[in-house]
Amino acid sequence: MENKVFNLKQFVIITLITSIWIHIAEVGRAMLVAFPLIEKFIAGRIPVGTMDVSNALIWGIWDTLLSAVLVFIFWLCSVAFENNLKSIIISGTTTALATIGIFWIATVNTGLGEWSAAAIIFPIAWAEMIIGAWIASKLYSKNK
Repeated sequence: MENKVFNLKQFVIITLITSIWIHIAEVGRAMLVAFPLIEKFIAGRIPVGTMDVSNALIWGIWDTLLSAVLVFIFWLCSVAFENNLKSIIISGTTTALATIGIFWIATVNTGLGEWSAAAIIFPIAWAEMIIGAWIASKLYSKNK
């Protein structure tokens, strides 16, 4: 990456484009894997509401924040290590651990989830972050 100066406009554009993938992947993982595991765990212990507009808005904010963290950490890695596979792996892994990893540790620690669910969901989320970092890498390389 030739430009080591942070460009806010470029960052916002790359974050929004990368967030398309993150939104699709998060919804897919939640609907196909996470929600069935969570419903099985809860099994009548806690009333589960239906998804409404406020839930969707919060989820959209979460996915966009997740994308911004990923893109920013990728940018930092690309400044330190260049725009390469090392930056993709480090930024994707760091983002996955610092967001989804901490979420699942807290979920299990509070008794609202199980390690078995986290062991299934986290690797999928990690792969999503690696793909997201790859997308950011490609977008940053086009904007030299």
